[in-house]
Amino acid sequence: MSKYVVDVSVEKRRKIGNVKMPPANLSTRTNRQALTERNGGGDLPPSSDPPSTTGSECGVTEFTKESIDALLSERLKVKNKFNYKEKCDQMGDYIKRLKECLRWFQQLEKNCASEIESLKECLEAKEKKYNEIEMLMKAKEEELNSIIMELRRNFEASQEKLLKEQSDKLETMDLLAKEKEARVSGERQLATLAEDLKRAQQDIAGANQKIQSLNDMYKRLQEYNTSLQQYNSKLQSELATTNDGLKRVEKEKAAVVENLSTLRGHYTSLQEQLSSSRASQEDAVRQKDVLANEAGTLRTDMQQLREDRDRKAAQVEALNSELAKWQDRFGQSSADLDTMIVKSNELEGKYLSQADEIRKLRQQLAIAEKKSEMSDMSAMETRTEFEQQKKFILELQSRLADAEMKVVEGEKLRKKLHNTILELKGNIRVFCRVRPLLSDDVGAPDMKVISFPTTMELLGRGIDLTQNGQKHSFTFDKVFMPDASQEDVFVEISQLVQSALDGYKVCIFAYGQTGSGKTFTMMGKPGNPHEKGLIPRTLEQVFETRQALQSQGWKYEMQVSMLEIYNETIRDLLLPNRPGFDASKADNGGKQYAIKHDANGNTHVSDLTIVDVCSSREVSYLLERAAQSRSVGKTQMNEQSSRSHFVFTLRILGVNESTEQQVQGVLNLIDLAGSERLSKSGSTGDRLRETQAINKSLSSLSDVIFALAKKEEHVPFRNSKLTYLLQVTVSVVECR
Repeated sequence: MSKYVVDVSVEKRRKIGNVKMPPANLSTRTNRQALTERNGGGDLPPSSDPPSTTGSECGVTEFTKESIDALLSERLKVKNKFNYKEKCDQMGDYIKRLKECLRWFQQLEKNCASEIESLKECLEAKEKKYNEIEMLMKAKEEELNSIIMELRRNFEASQEKLLKEQSDKLETMDLLAKEKEARVSGERQLATLAEDLKRAQQDIAGANQKIQSLNDMYKRLQEYNTSLQQYNSKLQSELATTNDGLKRVEKEKAAVVENLSTLRGHYTSLQEQLSSSRASQEDAVRQKDVLANEAGTLRTDMQQLREDRDRKAAQVEALNSELAKWQDRFGQSSADLDTMIVKSNELEGKYLSQADEIRKLRQQLAIAEKKSEMSDMSAMETRTEFEQQKKFILELQSRLADAEMKVVEGEKLRKKLHNTILELKGNIRVFCRVRPLLSDDVGAPDMKVISFPTTMELLGRGIDLTQNGQKHSFTFDKVFMPDASQEDVFVEISQLVQSALDGYKVCIFAYGQTGSGKTFTMMGKPGNPHEKGLIPRTLEQVFETRQALQSQGWKYEMQVSMLEIYNETIRDLLLPNRPGFDASKADNGGKQYAIKHDANGNTHVSDLTIVDVCSSREVSYLLERAAQSRSVGKTQMNEQSSRSHFVFTLRILGVNESTEQQVQGVLNLIDLAGSERLSKSGSTGDRLRETQAINKSLSSLSDVIFALAKKEEHVPFRNSKLTYLLQVTVSVVECR
């Protein structure tokens, strides 16, 4: 969806600024506030330009800043303040002027809105026109290139014709010496040839002028291409900077998560300490209550003992006084006195023992009170530390949320820059990989000489082919030389694999004649890690990225299917207990596979085996199974020639529960069957039918790609099973 920005010119802004209301500090009347609310917003700053009525579309009456200020600050002048009719008339006139001002502002707002809409339409028309001009320029460039090639052919034909005419002229001059009649006819022919030569020279001069003009236009287009490449490199540097920032944020997030886990453990231990402190505090409180109850009981007992002691002491004193009286009076015997003394001593001993018990109980009470105070202080310290840890955890959680938000924003920016780079490079790209010479290729009679241009314009993108003394030049998006490794090829397409994880549909084809190394490029050599193909490396990248994105809340589900298209028939390569291919038995397990496209842009093949996978090891096992079941045959050009199109499909479903995002991508990796000429392959019988089906399917694929590149209305997807299977994947805008 395109986004447009409407830029109002300076003159328009001045015109609008002259008629907007003054700032709030110029007037604070209630009527002005109501007018502001009616207009739906605050005031705009006034313009210093004088009011103008030129080009106004708001009616005959216009209001300036001064007139609005005067209108808002106007006060009613009534001669008699009790004259209600005069007040009503003046108020009605004032309200009428306010209504005119309000209507004028409403009309102005409506005109501004219509002008903005017209500007938007104009901008859309300009963009549409720019796109059309760009398409016309591309078509014109192709047309001019074809004209240049045609003119070059005409020039070569003219040169050959000129040489032939010169030879005829010499022969004619020799014949003139022998016969007079032949000389006359030769002179006439010479004159005719001279005229033809003159016309040819004129044609050559015009062609040279056209070639010069086309060369100038080509140079300008090359300069434009160079500027685009510079912009692409700038975007790539910005993407690298963004990725570095994203990695730093992820490292900070990992450190915060680790610190948070440590704090959570500390928090758990503090909670356990707090619970144990609370339990000990409750025990101390209960013990304190028990001791307090015992102390109260002891105080009561002590009070009773004191009262008993005082009472006994009073009794002793009374008895002593009575004894003294009786001794004095009656001379009582000393035996009674001794008995009374013994009783008195017993009472005093009992009193001392009870006093000792009271002292011990008081000491125990003091100790219990100290323990209670210490437990209270420990509980307070634990609570304080708990609150501090809780605040620190909340702060860390806030920082973690900010870091996660930065990671999400960085991921969005990465996707945006990544898609911008891929759109600049083109949704349809062609790479060329040159296979190293084999022992059988050296000294071949039809051997071609390959060279690579070293100019800055074609470095790494061009290839020259020399055959029978003629040189043919080709240009691609990228050329891999014979010494390029599997890793070099994968690095170039790894960005497309990332697009599949971002939710796009991606198709990667390996195309070429039989024996050119397509299967080696896609599958590699089993057991050799350095020569792994694009499919194993792609799966490793997908699962590594999946593991890395789990920390951001992403969860991915992967589904794999593998099939081959042999003689326009679909075969499931993951069928259980599927035997190896036998060309004499063109069976398909009794199943007819139908291709269906739904309204959501998904493609389904009926009864096709789809396997959920969780690791690259599982997919490697499935690839080995599929390789054993694939159709392979021997031809005069290749002993192990793939006789079918191998289609590997990886469906990716990603869900982020924290951001509620969902992506659904499809990655198709296709190892096409090798093309070959019937004159060289010498195919007969079944091999002949296979070759014809392969060449027809590849021709249909070429037609589809050219139609998509030229953006034609009709794309012939139904001409083959392969193109119809990949219709949704290669036709949508998001295709890579």
